[in-house]
Amino acid sequence: MEILRYVAFSTDPEGGNPAGVVLDARGADDAAMLAVAADGSLAVRYFSPLAEVPFCGHATVATAVAHAERHGTGRLLLRTAAGLVPVTTERAADGTLQATLVSVAPRTAPIGEADLAELLAILGWSAADLDPELPVRVAFGGAWHPVLAAATRDRLAALDYDMPALAALMGRTGWTTVDLVWRESPTVFHARNPFPPGGVVEDPATGAAAAAFGGYLRELGLVTPPARLTVRQGADMGRPSTITVSVPEGTDTGISVTGTAVRL
Repeated sequence: MEILRYVAFSTDPEGGNPAGVVLDARGADDAAMLAVAADGSLAVRYFSPLAEVPFCGHATVATAVAHAERHGTGRLLLRTAAGLVPVTTERAADGTLQATLVSVAPRTAPIGEADLAELLAILGWSAADLDPELPVRVAFGGAWHPVLAAATRDRLAALDYDMPALAALMGRTGWTTVDLVWRESPTVFHARNPFPPGGVVEDPATGAAAAAFGGYLRELGLVTPPARLTVRQGADMGRPSTITVSVPEGTDTGISVTGTAVRL
């Protein structure tokens, strides 16, 4: 098994989110290969150091770029545990390869008062640390992520939490990462994503959370579609990443997430 190593959402190997990519997972049986031939899709699974996740944006971008390097740019249809995810690759003007995925239909749900109180306590945040214009919700774009908006950039920068306690809470609730955001402008956001269920203190770039966040903003009327947003992530941990999020019109259309990837 050849394991390729990429960083996604950066053109600099020192930035972005590292991902291992296996393009040739041999051993599929006849039924699996017939299913692929029938719908033209490729089955994809995503694994963190501790667990399998239903959808992973940075690994999707890395996989699509790795495939494009070997087979040319174009369109792929990925069969994920969350549903079908189309991905298009193209070469940018500077020569770098970039991929755009379209998430499954996003949605949001309220967060229970007890779960929110526990989450804030684990993070060391108070209600006063939250931006009242960006309400707390749990958002989905292939995986579930609670969205907490910090009132200030300093609050976002001062991330310090109890990892075992947060892992336990997220295990009970089925959350994949916690999407902590700060709004710099109507179209530019900064994000940090703790990922203790996967054994990761913090994710440097979280495409799945960015897709969920785009759906959250649209559902709550916080952006006017069509909208193009920039999510900056990873700077606080020394791995700066840039995620472009395109929010189309409609209530159940997928959110587009675009990023580059380079091989390590």
